[in-house]
Parts: sequence; C-alpha cells; structure tokens
Amino acid sequence: MTEALTPELILGAYAAGIFPMAADAEDEDLQWYDPDPRGILPLQGFHLSRRLMRTVLSGRFEVSVDQDFPGVMKACAAPAPGREETWINGEIFRLFCALHDMGYAHSVECRKEGVLVGGLYGVALGGAFFGESMFSRATDASKVALVHLVARLRLGGFVVLDTQFGTDHLARFGGQEIPAAEYKARLEQAVQMMPCWQPTLPADVLEAEIRTLRAETQAAEARHEERPATRTAGLD
Repeated sequence: MTEALTPELILGAYAAGIFPMAADAEDEDLQWYDPDPRGILPLQGFHLSRRLMRTVLSGRFEVSVDQDFPGVMKACAAPAPGREETWINGEIFRLFCALHDMGYAHSVECRKEGVLVGGLYGVALGGAFFGESMFSRATDASKVALVHLVARLRLGGFVVLDTQFGTDHLARFGGQEIPAAEYKARLEQAVQMMPCWQPTLPADVLEAEIRTLRAETQAAEARHEERPATRTAGLD
C-alpha cells in the first residue's frame, strides 16, 4: 500500500523500469506505470537550435543545481495553462524529497532577478537519469534547464535519459519512443554503472559542452540536407 512505500522501494522500481504517479494531487494512492513504448531523450543526438543556444548562453537566467529541490517540485505541481491538474500528490512529494536528501533526486533551477521561473527534477541512478517533471513561468526557462541537464549528464557519463512518455514537445529536442524491451535492456546496463552525477562543474566546462551540443546538431542537419531525395511511387 502507499503508506508502506519507502525511498528504497522507489529506487528498486526505477531500476526495474517502473515509476509511480497519482491520479491527481488529492488522490492518496499511487499507480505504477510501465509504458510500452517508452520515451527517452538521446544524450547523443540531442537537438539544440541556434536560437536556444544563444538564450542559454546569454545569461538571461541564473541556472543552479540542487539549490531548491522542494521549490521546483511545488512549482511543477502547481496548476498552469493547459495543465490544470497534477499527478504530484503529497506522497510523491515526500518520497522524492527523501530521495533528494539521500543524494538520488536532483533539480535544475532557472531564476530571473532571483525569482524561480523555471526548472525540472528527476532521479539519478547509476548512469540513468529519470526525468520527472518541469515547469516554466518565463519564456524558454524550462528549455534552458533541460539544456543544462543534458550537458551535465553528458559530462557525467550518463547513457540513459528517461522521459517516461514521448511528447511532441520533447520530439523537437530529439526525443523518441522505443520498445519497452529495448529500454529495459539499456536500463539494466545503465543502473550498474558507478554513480556519476556531478554536483558542481566549472562554468566554462558547461559552456563548452553546450557549444558541442550545438555543433553536433549542425552536423546532423548538414547530413540530413545532403541525403539524396527518395522518389515516392504514385506521388509524381
């Protein structure tokens, strides 16, 4: 039952490819999900547009890590246009704050003039990061947090960024859905890796990695443009 859940049980579930959600904030019970197909965001192949890279590097937002994990969770749970209800109930909040205290759950925060305006949180287990939720109260704030997360994960040697489900929004960054069996095979290897979340990284190292993301995107776009056109029967 929900009241018997512990952070350790949650970690075991994630390692097996299962995650909890509540029907809404008022529901005291949790449901377990094991979607097929499974959403992932490839760390090698992340799409970073030129405009977004400029925004990330412009200093428009003050970006930090693990400075206000409860605040990010509460903001993710708050009603927003197009998302009037949340799956984050009190039990989810309790469990994930406990995981944060244990060093497994992490947040990326974006502030503007000292005010929290965007961010995301998730769980790191070995070489896998399980993205849980994000929020934005200023244009591009959550996108900037996502780029910083991806750069940090790549530098830390992570191999899996789990998004649970695929969405059109994540597809813009290269997100895709893969069969659950393939996902679990990747996950099994990832969780056996040594923990590689790095709480602090030099700003110049992060910037260099973000510029590498953009360079890889440009190279992928160039390859796509050079690909010979394929004739389709019946459409000429």
